[in-house]
Amino acid sequence: MFIAKMSLPRRTFLRGTGIMLALPFLDAMVPALSALGTTAANPVRRFGAVYCGNGKNMFDWTPATEGAGFPFTPILKPLEAVRDRVVVVTGLDNFPAMDQGDNGGQHSRSGPGFMTGVHAKQTEGSDVRAGKSLDQYAADVLCKDSKLSSLELALDRSEIIGACEHRYACSYVNSISWRTPTTPLPMETNPRFAFERLFGSGDTAEQRVARSQEDRSILDVLTNQVSRLKKNIGVRDGAKLSEYLDAIRDVEQRIAKVEASNAEMPLPERPLGIPATVKEHAALMFDLQLLAFQADITRVSTLLLAAENSRTNFAEIGLQSHHSISHHGNNPDNLKKYSKINTYHVQMFADFVKKMAATPDGDGTLLDHSLLIYGSGMSDGNVHNNLNVPVVLVGGAGGRIKGNRHLRYPKGTPLANLGLTALDALGAPMEKFGDSNGELNLLSGV
Repeated sequence: MFIAKMSLPRRTFLRGTGIMLALPFLDAMVPALSALGTTAANPVRRFGAVYCGNGKNMFDWTPATEGAGFPFTPILKPLEAVRDRVVVVTGLDNFPAMDQGDNGGQHSRSGPGFMTGVHAKQTEGSDVRAGKSLDQYAADVLCKDSKLSSLELALDRSEIIGACEHRYACSYVNSISWRTPTTPLPMETNPRFAFERLFGSGDTAEQRVARSQEDRSILDVLTNQVSRLKKNIGVRDGAKLSEYLDAIRDVEQRIAKVEASNAEMPLPERPLGIPATVKEHAALMFDLQLLAFQADITRVSTLLLAAENSRTNFAEIGLQSHHSISHHGNNPDNLKKYSKINTYHVQMFADFVKKMAATPDGDGTLLDHSLLIYGSGMSDGNVHNNLNVPVVLVGGAGGRIKGNRHLRYPKGTPLANLGLTALDALGAPMEKFGDSNGELNLLSGV
């Protein structure tokens, strides 16, 4: 049998002026007649953390039964379409976020506790301290040869500095990613700047504004290279490449549409590229993560979907301040509003997850080979409870996680045990993570 097939290295780029575009995983990256599992193109694992502050209405979050085939609750219902890749985890306690003589500051400590397993130091200055975060430990192993070591995105603007809550620096609520115990990483809120970090174009504020006013795509300078490549790859690869490039152009067009509506606004007050609604903003940020994973630009991302103490208004669903609504006072009407915001956030995450499940990656999909953690560092926002925090895992982690289950752990189980177990599933094992005291049992079986 004669086989004519172009062979490409996994790290293949198309290059143009100011642009270096990574390609998605293609059949041409697997040598002819070779087994996928024995080649360098074997799909790698990816990790994503999505944090949503201000707690949850735990009555509408927690499934009624444990084990396989559990009924999805109102808040988690949007994830039911990918049930086979969902693990709801309850009973985990975020001990580092609790008072240790600090007198307040639960919001400020909740995010660092969730992502680092370490009690955040109370300070208003630059001498912040927590711990190295889960995503950065994963990045050390997963992203050794990727273009970006990690991607950090957020929806809430983070221009405020100094103290945000009870003598705690705003750094604790503005970021969930900590490169070192004293270095919180900045999280990008502007889709345009995040896009250019991934794909290039524009080194200064003036260049970026000028770039946003040009009626062209970054793909325009790569037209000839794309045409030549398509002539030398198979039909399936050609279709996959076209879908990937179409997705890039779609994100560009959505950003350009937002920028056109914001063109008359001064940049400091409202940066170009930030949509008017939370849902549109989140959709762009999730799509950028999808592209980053698909093109193997990075294998680790974090998204701060809602910061702790967030006052975001949801005009599109008729609700005001997120934080105010989280203090529901056990009023039935307020609890319904709280659940509505919680569900709205999960729906945004579920839309992203479904796209990952529909994106081919080697012998499976991006979702099959990824591990996503969605949750909050406190449970009931009304009383700032850091016990039994809401967490859901989505994805197969390359066959290491079995879905369609609700797992409940004994009272007193540290949330950091989940981080330790997740790192092991990602191929980045550690002896200890934060305040962990062991890995979780049954994470990969029933």
